[in-house]
Amino acid sequence: MSRNGRHLVKSRAVRPTMARLLLAATMALAGACSNGSAGTGSSSGSSSGGGPPGGTTGGGTPASPYTLMPFQNTVITSDSSSPSFQHADATVDFQDGPFQTVTMQVQLTSPCFPFSSWEAVPNGQRWPPNCDAFDRNFEFSLDDPGPDGGPPGLELERAITPFGGPLNLSVDITDVANGLPGQHTLRVVIPTYSDPAGLVSGSAGSWTVSTQIAVTPGPSPRNVLAVEPLFYGPMYAATASQQATIQVPAGTAYGRLEYRVTGHGQDSARDSACIGPAEEFCKRSHTLSVDSEAIATLTPWRSDCACQLADAGGIEYCEGNPCGDPQSVAASRANWCPGSETPPFVFDGGALGSPGSHTVDWKIQRIDDGGGEWETSVTYFAIGN
Repeated sequence: MSRNGRHLVKSRAVRPTMARLLLAATMALAGACSNGSAGTGSSSGSSSGGGPPGGTTGGGTPASPYTLMPFQNTVITSDSSSPSFQHADATVDFQDGPFQTVTMQVQLTSPCFPFSSWEAVPNGQRWPPNCDAFDRNFEFSLDDPGPDGGPPGLELERAITPFGGPLNLSVDITDVANGLPGQHTLRVVIPTYSDPAGLVSGSAGSWTVSTQIAVTPGPSPRNVLAVEPLFYGPMYAATASQQATIQVPAGTAYGRLEYRVTGHGQDSARDSACIGPAEEFCKRSHTLSVDSEAIATLTPWRSDCACQLADAGGIEYCEGNPCGDPQSVAASRANWCPGSETPPFVFDGGALGSPGSHTVDWKIQRIDDGGGEWETSVTYFAIGN
């Protein structure tokens, strides 16, 4: 894979932590209810409402607001023969710009929860077949490269699914739409896997995604001159230092970098920076530079993960992460928590606002070569006066 390429399947997975098998075994209380999976909506195409697009009126009045609905009850499956295996694609069209606001709302549901939706669990198994009980990477991006390569995709949103629970997200993508108007391919990725035996997870795990993008044409809050994805993919021990070239356009007043990064991998050897034998439990130093001048050094780490206990018929579980062990749900991690968004780090120093050609470097101090990886994306924005 090229330096700027991106794994679609295995590199996107959060390594499973053992779910609460006792919880699963006791959940037969749900016997006769319907399965919790939502319908299989189309995984391609978009629709709009709230007024037809068509540019501004003759007097310069902005076009009416409209809504894009690229994913509607779209099921992401663990069946490798399915077109929606671990991802789905849809077309979105940002027309009638400039835009005052563009907001993407995401609803994620799981067949694991609520427990009352469980059908009878197959003999010898502990989970409903379509329940994926683990936490997974959950990402949205634009214009990912095809099998023959090409520029990296542009990551719009990074989150981690809950342990078998629902999740709602909202992300402002106004600058992206103003910088990249027109038609694009939107991709959602959840690297869901199954346990054929149905013991630690369902034998045909899945998730259901719905997405609405509310578009309000009007004066842009910022004069976006360029939006350039520099990298989107995993970084390993052998590729822990990366570099890209940016072309800052004339008229740029300032530039910014969005740096999204989360640590994963379960085969790492523990060292002094780690609280557990996995890269997801390791504190690593990251440095970003422009033209060889460091603009930021940071240690991506989340210590605010939490488990709020709830009760289901005498069984305690974590609200929002119903299939997760409470200790695992609440553990500190390498910049992510189960059932949570991972927002970007934003930097605007150095020569990011100076027109011309510049180099951007990002480096991770160490990544264990026993299976650790850091999922990373870097995007550059040029803003004019």
